[in-house]
Amino acid sequence: MVLKWFISHQIKETTRSSFWQKQIAMNIIMGLLLLLMLSYLVMLGLFIDKLFEAAAPDEDPVLVFNRIVLYYFGVEFLMRFMVQSLPVLNLEAYLVLPIRKSALVHYVASKSIFNIGNFLSWLVFIPFAFKIIVPAYSTATALVWILAMILMVFANNFLATYVKRQLAHKAWVVVIFIVGLIGLLALDGLKVFSLSALSESLMMGIMKNPIMLAIPLAGMILAYMVNYFFLKGRLYPDEVNIRKTATAGSVGEMRYLKSKGIIGHLISLDIRLLWRHKRTRATFYMSPVFLLYGLMLYQKENLAAPGAALVFIGIFMTGGIMISYLNYCFSYESGHFDNILANYTDFKQYIRAKYLLAVTMSGICYVLTIPYVLYGYNILLINTATFLYNIGFLPFVMIFVSTFSTKSMDLSRSASFNYQGMGAAQWLSMIPGFIFPVLVFLPFKYYKVPELGYAMIALIGVSGLLLNKTLMGIVTKQFMKNRYAMAKGFRE
Repeated sequence: MVLKWFISHQIKETTRSSFWQKQIAMNIIMGLLLLLMLSYLVMLGLFIDKLFEAAAPDEDPVLVFNRIVLYYFGVEFLMRFMVQSLPVLNLEAYLVLPIRKSALVHYVASKSIFNIGNFLSWLVFIPFAFKIIVPAYSTATALVWILAMILMVFANNFLATYVKRQLAHKAWVVVIFIVGLIGLLALDGLKVFSLSALSESLMMGIMKNPIMLAIPLAGMILAYMVNYFFLKGRLYPDEVNIRKTATAGSVGEMRYLKSKGIIGHLISLDIRLLWRHKRTRATFYMSPVFLLYGLMLYQKENLAAPGAALVFIGIFMTGGIMISYLNYCFSYESGHFDNILANYTDFKQYIRAKYLLAVTMSGICYVLTIPYVLYGYNILLINTATFLYNIGFLPFVMIFVSTFSTKSMDLSRSASFNYQGMGAAQWLSMIPGFIFPVLVFLPFKYYKVPELGYAMIALIGVSGLLLNKTLMGIVTKQFMKNRYAMAKGFRE
């Protein structure tokens, strides 16, 4: 009965919200797109064996699939961490009612089970199991394999939810977890041990001996229990408020920035805004994916013949977070933009603070990409050239384009499937962000002097650094020209 109440209240809260009412047309369109995606997944499940046969014509498709299972769940974990919203419940409204506290916690902990992401992969591996595993092995073996995959899907779901919750309380736990994942990938790349061999051994062992289902089952139960005890320890409002105050205070206490005057103060305000809200925290959630992009795309064929793809990867890794931030740097402040216009006097300092924060983001990402030099010194050369482009030229263009943003943004909403703030300006920013440096490079690639292409990209960035004051003045003038139109749009 209690569960029925919880579900009923959540449905009413969703359908009665003003946001839901305003986005009915968008919800219908997204529903149609979802149906299209579901049909594609079913087709993939029915014909994925053909892809395996093309990649490994002399091998059993089941063995090939089993080898990539752990890789798949690693990618799925990163996607969940970035886009899956955390299940929440207005606990304060229920704590005064005669409801067992354990029931509240179990409901919040298990609520993520009903996330649609948990069921999308079923449309791939269930058709695959009945088409390939049943004829080659048996129906019982196929059912065991399906059950193992389902258990791992839910284990992955609870693990991603727990890690994402920890980000707001103990960020070092998330850092350790991500470093561990990177370490596993590095060891696999250096052939110290093979994740594909481990994956194949685990899945084939489960298929031959169903008792081994205890392994994914134990993993799912363990991931669920850590979620449960994490939530149980933060159930009461007083404890939550104390932790929120402590977190906000620790983020806000930046003595170094305070010593840098008004610009330092403005940067600290932006950092607190980014860290305190769901939508803006997504910028930090995405950072591991930006930095791991090279591991996925630095293939031998790309490294042997350097081309535009490496320029794109360099821009993406050293500037992806910066671009994500600058795209919405004014929309993030739409809720109090009128207050900014009324109280700030030196808007050049206001713009410069955003520029310096963006450059710092790019600088940190560049330092973290330096280990890619192990793939070759040309990778370091490309990343250095794109980094100079990202800090010298691109920020001014991005801020200039952002002054045309007139769409407000609700920062309390999750970033997943959220298109608030997205407008023509955000799409246009992709041209200087990713297309322009590639176009600069292509003529030099055509004449077989790619090094000069990298040098030209770096030269554009260095020129921007030398003309910093002039470009800052142009951007500030554009902001002053458009500020009232932006404020009007944000109010609507």
